[in-house]
Amino acid sequence: MRIVTAAAATAAALALTCQAAPAATAHQPTADGIWRMDGYGTVLSIRNGTFQEYQTTAVSCLKGDSAQRTGPNTYTMPDGTVLTVRIRGGRDRGSMRTEGSVGERDLRRIPELPDACTSPAPQGPLAAFDVFWQSFEENYPFFAAKGIDWHAVRDQYRDRVDAGTTREELYAVFSEMVKPLHDAHVAVQDGDRVFAQVRPGTVLPTGELDTKVKKFIVARDLKNARNLQDFANGRITYADLPGGQGYLRISGFGGYADDGAPYAAQSAELDRTLDTVLSRERTQRLTGLIIDLRINGGGSDALGIRIAERLTDTSYLAYSKRARNDPADPTRHTRPQPTYVTPAQGPCYTGPVAVLTGGSTVSAGETFTQALMDRPGRTVRIGQPTQGVFSDVMSRKLPNGMSAWLPNEEFLTRSGRSFDGTGIPPHLKKPVFTKEEFDKKRDSAFDTALNILRDYGGATG
Repeated sequence: MRIVTAAAATAAALALTCQAAPAATAHQPTADGIWRMDGYGTVLSIRNGTFQEYQTTAVSCLKGDSAQRTGPNTYTMPDGTVLTVRIRGGRDRGSMRTEGSVGERDLRRIPELPDACTSPAPQGPLAAFDVFWQSFEENYPFFAAKGIDWHAVRDQYRDRVDAGTTREELYAVFSEMVKPLHDAHVAVQDGDRVFAQVRPGTVLPTGELDTKVKKFIVARDLKNARNLQDFANGRITYADLPGGQGYLRISGFGGYADDGAPYAAQSAELDRTLDTVLSRERTQRLTGLIIDLRINGGGSDALGIRIAERLTDTSYLAYSKRARNDPADPTRHTRPQPTYVTPAQGPCYTGPVAVLTGGSTVSAGETFTQALMDRPGRTVRIGQPTQGVFSDVMSRKLPNGMSAWLPNEEFLTRSGRSFDGTGIPPHLKKPVFTKEEFDKKRDSAFDTALNILRDYGGATG
């Protein structure tokens, strides 16, 4: 528990200019060829400027996403996502990085596409069932932790599927199969229909919930605040509190720029926001900072790291990321890849931070919370456990055009701990936006954070 009652640092110590060395670049040979990814059930074909993904299991190979070359070793998908493929350690090893994500995926060159990728894919409801089940069997990491016998699930449901099973019936079968996982990163998609199930006792953040909570906070918590301002398309709110503390509300790690804007535009808008919020003048006078993530729908892990870089003058490990990479053995993983928080250029705030979380803190909201756990400085978490889903989401296409979404990664602390399923626990447990809190116009987590930060600021040693 990182609650320390030492004397508050001087104002000058809270406004530090953080330096980051520019990344070096070097010429890379072409990545043309066929590549198998370590984990992720994926084979890549890169030829004549076209990047083509193949999603593979023991029973299938289906075409996935595609992209076109837009620069040296870079490929852009139709939605604007940029992929970077690099050769390393000779011509038979490489890596792929997805813009907006953290870490990279290891690649190994293979001589040709697997036979299944060049043959017609099996069709019909049974083929869709088998690919659906096999995709989870080979990639999902948490069956044991959740007490689910996935083989028994197959035995229970496969007899309900035959050549005459309708699309509606198959959608219902898939939904029933994954419902007991209570995993917000697991979903079944059929056109506009999506089935997903959250951890019991929690709700996913929605636009309606976000609007309701924001209105409540502004009226109750920020009624005497100064400089109340929205940034980044309303996804970020900042206000100066009367006691010398700051309040920073983040409802997601994306959507900062116009719809469809690429990651670079999102990152640039975030930088502009942080330049204003964490200005040199403000970081000199702040005695504490509340970061409110209680309604946060996630987004880009890399944007979360970008914010963390403004909250330290010392590099440290945010987390390490690994993925399942043995279809037959759920205990085997890729090598853990560390992600570090490196001080950014410009003013940094290094004083006390109170992080507010709850069950509607989801995905990138959770990886950002994890990135602050070992922050060098006084950092306390208040509220309720986060949702408990950290991985990038794998989207697996099925032969009938439906899709399955599932996680295959774990985010590990320095000691190797994962918070998937349970969520990151708070240091101090307080109710978060319950009916009673709303009815009585209370915000126990906010009030607790404010009192703790005031104690920090008033400490004399």
